[in-house]
Amino acid sequence: MTDPQPTGPQPTDPQPTDPQLSHVRADGSAHMVDVSEKDVTARSATATATLVTRPDVVARILDGSLPKGEVIGTARIAAIMAVKKTSDLIPLCHPLPIAGVQVDITGDGDRVVVEVSVRTTSRTGVEMEALTGASVAALTVYDMVKAVDRTATITDVRVLEKHGGRSGDWSNR
Repeated sequence: MTDPQPTGPQPTDPQPTDPQLSHVRADGSAHMVDVSEKDVTARSATATATLVTRPDVVARILDGSLPKGEVIGTARIAAIMAVKKTSDLIPLCHPLPIAGVQVDITGDGDRVVVEVSVRTTSRTGVEMEALTGASVAALTVYDMVKAVDRTATITDVRVLEKHGGRSGDWSNR
């Protein structure tokens, strides 16, 4: 999946220049942000999650010999399903038309790394969709390895980069 061509300045700092909690009113109550006045633009985001386990378990994930079956393909489908269900899971998240989802799952040493990239053409970004996809893929891997490693750990869930929208592009790689 290729990212849309960036326009304007190309910041790489993920920190907002004027940080505000857009979902919280002055009285502290939460609300869903009105995005109706925002422009419809191409947007994308990539997120990651890592599962740490034993190297022998990673080898079994990669060769497909775990008791529950083929981990990588199952986790990939779980990520795609999760991306599409994000607004059902996160209360203030807008439902978005998902244009594409790319899921890359790699194993090395004692780690399985999931990267999920999501694209849309909409009024708001897809960071939450990418995070949800990466998280659910890692949860799926955990579910499939817990019979052989109860100490497996999910870590490093974060947005790696986002493109498009009013706040522009940034990278946290």
